[in-house]
Amino acid sequence: MFTSRNSSTLLISLFLSAVSLSSCGSSTEQKQTDVAKIESSQKKTDQKTILFFGNSLTAAYGIDQEVGFAGLTQARIDSLGLNYRVINGGLSGETTAGGLSRLDWFLEDEPYIFILELGGNDGLRGILPAESKRNLNGIIDKVRAKYPETKIILAGMQIPPNMGQEYTEEFKSIYPEVASEKNVTLIPFLLENVGGIPELNLPDGIHPTEEGHKIVFETIWPYIESLIN
Repeated sequence: MFTSRNSSTLLISLFLSAVSLSSCGSSTEQKQTDVAKIESSQKKTDQKTILFFGNSLTAAYGIDQEVGFAGLTQARIDSLGLNYRVINGGLSGETTAGGLSRLDWFLEDEPYIFILELGGNDGLRGILPAESKRNLNGIIDKVRAKYPETKIILAGMQIPPNMGQEYTEEFKSIYPEVASEKNVTLIPFLLENVGGIPELNLPDGIHPTEEGHKIVFETIWPYIESLIN
């Protein structure tokens, strides 16, 4: 039979053992948490960047960005388990000149793929196609000067014949010209099967609906997929 003193000693020993085991468990859990955080941070660091640089089309004007074509690109990448992150560099109302002036801020980190979607607002404002072409060339040159290995995709754009047929054709031609001269990948027309179709655009007739963005995404995706696989 244990004496009172022996019982107290036993209780203290058991308590200290429990504390020791608890501390050990907490230490192990903390180490596991720290490792998980480091691995998560490392994964983010290792992620390659896909940068969409454009205007309100890229910004998914009128709808949630997650269901715009840039957001849908991230969703497809995540579903495939690929280690890429998509950055939406869209700004409503942006022109090629505005894009050229704000580009540096987006080049702090190297983009693996740079998707250039600008010029639509130039066309709607009647800016000389030669000026738009010069700005597009300037954007590409600036990206390449800093990151020679970045893969560049140029999204071609077309406009309604409001400014006259001659202007419309001249504007349309700048995209294949830039793509050829700068040796970048060209999407002939970003809004293929969407532009000019009322049910696929918002009431303004310019910006795609959610359904329209799904179609635009399917137009874009094969070009991106060919560069990441």
